[in-house]
Amino acid sequence: MRKKISILLVLLMMVSVFAFVGCGAEKEEAAPEVAADTSLTDVQEAGVLVLGCDDAFPPMGFRDPAGTIVGFDIDLATAVAEKLGVTLETKAINWDTKVMELDGGNIDVIWNGFSITADRNLEVEYTKPYLNNQIMLCVRPDSDIETKADLAGKIVGYQVQSSADDAIKAEADFYASLGEAREYDTYQDALLDLTGSSRIDAVAVDKIMIEYAAAQEPGKYKVLEDALGTEFMGIGCKKGSVALREAIDVALDELYEDGTVEEISTKWFGKNIVIRDVEKLTQEDFE
Repeated sequence: MRKKISILLVLLMMVSVFAFVGCGAEKEEAAPEVAADTSLTDVQEAGVLVLGCDDAFPPMGFRDPAGTIVGFDIDLATAVAEKLGVTLETKAINWDTKVMELDGGNIDVIWNGFSITADRNLEVEYTKPYLNNQIMLCVRPDSDIETKADLAGKIVGYQVQSSADDAIKAEADFYASLGEAREYDTYQDALLDLTGSSRIDAVAVDKIMIEYAAAQEPGKYKVLEDALGTEFMGIGCKKGSVALREAIDVALDELYEDGTVEEISTKWFGKNIVIRDVEKLTQEDFE
């Protein structure tokens, strides 16, 4: 009997030891390392902020007659880069693969009238909004189309992977009523098909862009009063690049205070259209 009790006690002790060792092993497991956010120092050490943009989106970013990328966003980004102690480099990118360019390290920011949407907010680190905008519908000046309802059965063009792309598809009834929703690589291509060849009946386009284009060529476009939606624009950094994003926000605030923002905005739009004191949008803002 004593022998059985002794064996039982030994077994219990062994179980206790194994349990203790197991617990110890769990405690000794190293916590996963969190990579340090070097997004700002990386840019400062490189001495350059690389801006990715669609180079056919006036007045935000487009090529002048000499082939240089110019525009409102380019001027504003140049001023921000100076605040960060670096120079600005602009790089034309395929707008359809903009997030891939950002994630791949080919650019530091997407800065080109970049609308903030729920899906994009999951993919990039947005600054606070600095502009608001609407998606408008424009037609030829001699068109009898006056409202969205008049576009039933018609062909509407838009830039692929743009805010207009999202806005058209978000209005399910309107989208379903169209004869065709036609994708283009750029807004410029869509506008050429509208006014040049008349192959489409309307273009869904950013208000900021079409108002600028209409001012440059009076009488070339008719913009309908119906809008497809209102949105905010922000600057997109790589997801997790909080330090760079915060530094850009601070720089924009300082440029607003010293009058630089108003000067740049007035140059391109005739007035200051930059907004401020809007909090950074979170995913809850889209729900």
